[in-house]
Amino acid sequence: MRRLLWSLACVAFAVPVLAFDLQGHRGARGLAPENTLAAFRLALDIGVTTLETDLGVTQDGVLVLSHDPYLNPDLVRGPDGRWLAERGPALHTLTLAELKRYDIGRINPDAAYAKQWPQQTATDGERPVTLVELFDLIRTSGKSVRLNVETKLTPESGAATPDPLTFARLVVDAIRASGMAERVTLQSFDWRTLRHVHTLAPEIKTACLTIESENFDTVQRKTGAPSPWHAGANLADHAGSLPKLVHASGCRTWSMFWRNLTQADLAEARALRLTVLPWTVNDPAEMARLIDWGVDGIITDYPDRLRAVMTAKKLPLP
Repeated sequence: MRRLLWSLACVAFAVPVLAFDLQGHRGARGLAPENTLAAFRLALDIGVTTLETDLGVTQDGVLVLSHDPYLNPDLVRGPDGRWLAERGPALHTLTLAELKRYDIGRINPDAAYAKQWPQQTATDGERPVTLVELFDLIRTSGKSVRLNVETKLTPESGAATPDPLTFARLVVDAIRASGMAERVTLQSFDWRTLRHVHTLAPEIKTACLTIESENFDTVQRKTGAPSPWHAGANLADHAGSLPKLVHASGCRTWSMFWRNLTQADLAEARALRLTVLPWTVNDPAEMARLIDWGVDGIITDYPDRLRAVMTAKKLPLP
């Protein structure tokens, strides 16, 4: 009996404790130019459990890190060093070689967007990053950090992005080729890519993204019809419950705009064994409140702030 108890104790201690998930949004957008190698290096130096980023696809089928499907004049300077005067071409119309000619190392100081990130330190000469380059950075770092990648497309993307199946296949192939599939989660507001991934690569974890706000609403609950963002799934079929809709859609993580999360939703998600991951939380007081509620992690532009809150809450740090 004593030997049995000792064996059970050894097994218990061998099971790793799941840490709170500290995700650096677009690397560390509040501190370094978003979706650049500089931002990801900084996030790794600060100490995150997960790097969060966005995916686009070039004309020659290369996965690149970009929140916008088009070149954003707030962020992009042309080969001549000048800021783009207007929205540039879609990434999907440029080859990787053409895209690499653009500089994304600072925000246009005349753009309203710049005022949101007064602590961001520019790094001139940063070029758009490929997903393979990010895998290489993680591998070289020697850190066991995870990666949370988002397919950036919408129900109205049209020719500006690949179709959902092609996009999903490209991502699955890249993740499998990296040898890091167990460390990657694929997320999207447009659940069509997620549905394809569930079929193509059930071993890859997925996260269903949602937002309900005045300017951006992917749930569209007032219509009573299936949202075009949800791959045909109908919220009305699940008694208006987003956690139930997410669970039925095959995701095991629900990642919502943080202001949309309620304690009732959190309890329901818990009952369904969903991981709950609000985004993008930058106020330390709100981080603390959500930690007290019991969320599994937080996506933030300021991983340094979240680490400080985690320290105050005596949570294990990565």
